[in-house]
Amino acid sequence: MRSHHFSDQVIRMRVHDVVDLVQGTSDSAFAVDGAGLIVSWNRAAEELFGIPSDEAVGSACGDILQGQDECGPVCSRECTVRQSVSKGRPVRNFDLRLKTKEGWRWCNLSVLIAGVPPSPYAIHIVRLIDTPKRLEMLVRDFLVGETNLPVQQAASLISSRRTAASDCDLTKRELEILRLLAKGDSTARIAEQLHISRTTVNNHIQHIHRKLNSHTRLEAVRRAEHAGLISARGWSESSE
Repeated sequence: MRSHHFSDQVIRMRVHDVVDLVQGTSDSAFAVDGAGLIVSWNRAAEELFGIPSDEAVGSACGDILQGQDECGPVCSRECTVRQSVSKGRPVRNFDLRLKTKEGWRWCNLSVLIAGVPPSPYAIHIVRLIDTPKRLEMLVRDFLVGETNLPVQQAASLISSRRTAASDCDLTKRELEILRLLAKGDSTARIAEQLHISRTTVNNHIQHIHRKLNSHTRLEAVRRAEHAGLISARGWSESSE
């Protein structure tokens, strides 16, 4: 089964069809329901993660995967995949560092949204890419060291893969505030420039944190830059 086809469409099917699809996939695969709980976990996933199906099924997806991108942990109840699935938006493939039975490994994930009433399921297909990902990061670090390119710009030159945050549904105002945060602007300065209250600015920042699964402004900026949502800029700690 060619997993890259999965991200191009939302398919209507019944619950048992979702289970059958996962179980019949040769790659590591699992299905997650609208509450973020695993409902199907195939043998290849058991082998990759070292977790039996009866232990994985019923568990929160994030608790099992413990996924990280280059900016830190990303798996949570409000992950970007769940945000997209809840709105029926296709999710393009992305890279995550996952906790497998052999240790932390870089994997590429493709996601198929299966439209099963009353809420859609997300079928995840997982493929190991640890060696090429590590090579990519070494080349990126070499470019940064030799050319003084920003990390995000160097990464964009050598990789066509995306992060999970690339599908984050940020509003125009949230992106505007992220760009100002990336410049090092404080809450007061942002409020002044956008002619809104500090409380409104902080509310937008809280929404940004929820959507990007970030905990600090610096983390939100770095994750947004790495995902290509905003351009890479300098950062000032004064904006925290």
